Amino acid sequence: MGSKKRNPVLWAIWLLGSLGLAIWLSLQLVDEDAPKTAFIPGPMTHGHHQIEMQCSVCHGSGFDSETVLQNACVDCHGEQLDDAQDSHPKSKFTNPRNADRLANVDARLCVSCHVEHRPELDVGLGVTLPMDMCAHCHEEIAEDRPSHEGMGFDTCANAGCHNFHDNRALYEDFLLAHADEPWLKQPAQQHPRDLMARQMKDEDLVALMRGQGKPPAEMATPEHWDGNAHAEAGVACTACHGNEDEWVDSPEPLQCASCHEPEADGFLQGRHGMRLAQGLTPMTPSQSVLNMHVEASHRELTCISCHGAHDFNIQDAAVDSCIGCHNDEHSNEYLRSPHHDLWKQEKRGELPPGSGVTCATCHMPREEKRGGIFVQHNQSLTMRPVEKMVRPVCLQCHSLEFSLDALADPHLLENNFNGKPDTHVPSIDMAVDRDKARDKKAGPY
Repeated sequence: MGSKKRNPVLWAIWLLGSLGLAIWLSLQLVDEDAPKTAFIPGPMTHGHHQIEMQCSVCHGSGFDSETVLQNACVDCHGEQLDDAQDSHPKSKFTNPRNADRLANVDARLCVSCHVEHRPELDVGLGVTLPMDMCAHCHEEIAEDRPSHEGMGFDTCANAGCHNFHDNRALYEDFLLAHADEPWLKQPAQQHPRDLMARQMKDEDLVALMRGQGKPPAEMATPEHWDGNAHAEAGVACTACHGNEDEWVDSPEPLQCASCHEPEADGFLQGRHGMRLAQGLTPMTPSQSVLNMHVEASHRELTCISCHGAHDFNIQDAAVDSCIGCHNDEHSNEYLRSPHHDLWKQEKRGELPPGSGVTCATCHMPREEKRGGIFVQHNQSLTMRPVEKMVRPVCLQCHSLEFSLDALADPHLLENNFNGKPDTHVPSIDMAVDRDKARDKKAGPY
């Protein structure tokens, strides 16, 4: 029997379709602004999903090697890695004496543990992580630490246990130093902001603040301007809007960075500002993986989203701005929590400044920089993992044991710490027992 004749019309349709598809894919590669949805092998983790259409941020312009990926990770997260105090620095794995460890896991590269487009490996921190990672090097840990006998390697990263990049809150000396603290310290207050550190020394910056030239003649003093911190510091309209000849009605989103560089740097490193850091449009609540208020869905997140364009009310920014967008259970329960009760008492003048606990207290803690106390505007910094909140936040008011137990209790996380923890992390107990065993073995002097 002869072969069946091919239909020339169907062949023509197939060829044209294939050619069209090839052209469309090629245009996506050539056009830097075109979305690369066709090339994405899977969803991003919620730590990076906002920039998933900007493939070049991680892969470079030519989708190059693992070196490009590594450099991309360090470009965004290098400062946090430098600040981390742990026993896993990159230098440990580049040391020839530890070459055998690289056969287990190449810890020199971020992508050895953190891969994208594999959301099924997300451990809830906005990153992917193999749950048996620690076993690669610490399979025999129970021989050195009998207290770890029977513990599964999928529990190493539990709240209050080990964090590969920054386990400074779990050094034995630190655990022992905080072993006998009361669950609530007195006074339970955060450090006051040192506004005197805001005094500008740079002549050019002072000139910018004071403003050069004049605003348009018809420009009236905006509502809420008189009496706010900027007005009292002598900051003129032209500092943000330009002068009469180059007046800008809506300044760029990062105009505030001209004077507030530390705060802007932190903002760009967090999830609120990460799109701006990559040259994209500002993030909106609709792009979040958390529940948000529908009416706030398309509100662009910039400095003035929280602080306002002219009133700059830091009390509103500390709570109302957050609750105005966030509609998840943790945020809503804050309004019914003891922390919020303390904040209301502080606002009424019944408690001294720093006694109340706001959203910003925990998610934007105060840090000492350049000789003053500044607010860390990277609101993601103390959430990856959540134990990073212990030192700069929880220990201002609570004991280490209470802090670790509370952060490990999923119910308390949801109800915004309304009550005491039902979970107990034995890290301090283990350190105390180990210390007693050493003393007993050493014997009397």
